[in-house]
Amino acid sequence: MSKPLGFEKPLGMRDILPDLLEKQRWLEKRVKACMKQWGYQEISTPTLEYYDTVGEASATLDNRLFKLLDSEGKTVVLRPDMTAPIARVASSLLKEEPLPLRLMYSANVFRAQRNEAGRNAEFTQLGIEYIGSASVDADAEAIALAVSVLKAAGVKVFKIAVGHIGFLEGLLEEIVQRLEDRERLKEFLYHRDYVGFRHYVQGLHLSRENAARLYELLKLRGGKELIDRAESITVNGQARKAVTNLRQLWEALEAYQVEKYVLLDLNLLRNLDYYTGILFEGYAANQGFAICTGGRYDGLMARFGRPCPATGFAVQMDSLLEAVDYQPEQPSKFLILYSAEQRMEALERARKLREENSAVVIAQRKEELAALDFSQYAEVIDLTEEEASWR
Repeated sequence: MSKPLGFEKPLGMRDILPDLLEKQRWLEKRVKACMKQWGYQEISTPTLEYYDTVGEASATLDNRLFKLLDSEGKTVVLRPDMTAPIARVASSLLKEEPLPLRLMYSANVFRAQRNEAGRNAEFTQLGIEYIGSASVDADAEAIALAVSVLKAAGVKVFKIAVGHIGFLEGLLEEIVQRLEDRERLKEFLYHRDYVGFRHYVQGLHLSRENAARLYELLKLRGGKELIDRAESITVNGQARKAVTNLRQLWEALEAYQVEKYVLLDLNLLRNLDYYTGILFEGYAANQGFAICTGGRYDGLMARFGRPCPATGFAVQMDSLLEAVDYQPEQPSKFLILYSAEQRMEALERARKLREENSAVVIAQRKEELAALDFSQYAEVIDLTEEEASWR
C-alpha cells in the first residue's frame, strides 16, 4: 500500500508564501501598467484548452504538455503558453475586429517537468501579442516595449539579445547540402554547444571558405557593426534578406532610443517550427535563464483560419522576481488589543482606521497576546489600558 500523500505536491508545483506573493503582485501591477500605456488591452483565456487546437499549435514540445480527458473523452491540455490561446480568440471572437490587434495578458501556464529538471511546472507569464502587422516597426515596438517593461519592473542591468531565424536557415542552406546535417548543426546552436558545432563542421569536409563562414557565425554577437559582418558571409537569398531586415530593425530601435539595451546574436535559436523571423531574449545581470522571450510567428494565425503576421513576447515572472530588488511599501499597520467586553469598541476603531486606508489587526489580549509579533506594527492600541501604547 502506497504511503498517503500528506504535505507533498505534484512534481513541479509549489506554494507561494505571502512575502513573495506580495512582491509578485507588485511587479505584475507595474508591468501591466506599462503595457497599457503602449495601447495594449488585457485578455484572459481558459486554463483548459483542447489538445487538437491549442495543444498542437503551441510552441511547447508535446512531451511537456499536461494532457487530460474531459467527460466526453476529448483530450484537453493545461495551457502551456498564452500565444496559441490568444491566436484562437483573435481568429474567432475577435475576427471582426480590424487589424492590428494589441493584446496583453497575465496568466499561469503549465509545462510538465522531468524529475531532474528542478524547475517549476506552473509559473506566471506576462506578455503581449501584436497581431496583424508584418512591418519591421512591429518587431521594433515589441522589443522597445520589452525594454520599457524591464525598466518599469526595476531591472537595473539587462540586455535584449536579438537574432533572426531566416539568417540561420539561409546561411546553412547556402553552405550545407544535407538536411540532416543542417538540423544537427541547429541542435548544437540551440543547446549552445559551440565546441560540438565546430567538431561537426570539421567532419563535413567543406571548403576552407565555407567552413570559415560557419565558424564566423559563432562570432556574430555585438552591436550595429555586426550587420555588415553578417552580410559579408552571405551570398544572397534568404540570409541576405534577413540581414536587410536586421538593418531596418536597428534603425527603428535607434528611433526608439533603446539600442543601448540591444545585443545582436545571430546564432540565437529557439523553436524553428514556430518562429519565422526576428526573435529575441532578455537577460538580467548575473542570471542564467532568460527573463523574457519573444519574436515573430507569422505562421500561427493561419492554423486558426485567420492568416496574418504576428509578433510578441512573454516575461517569465520567476526570473523577474530574482532580478528585482523589492522594498515593500510600509502602510500604517495597527494592532488593537481588546478584552471580551470591548469587542464592539475594538471593531468600531478598526472600521474607522480601515476607512483611512490603514491595515488593522484586532486580537483579544487574553487569548492571543503571547503569539503576537509586535515588530510588525507601527502602533499598538491597547484598549485594556487607559491610553494607547505607541511603538
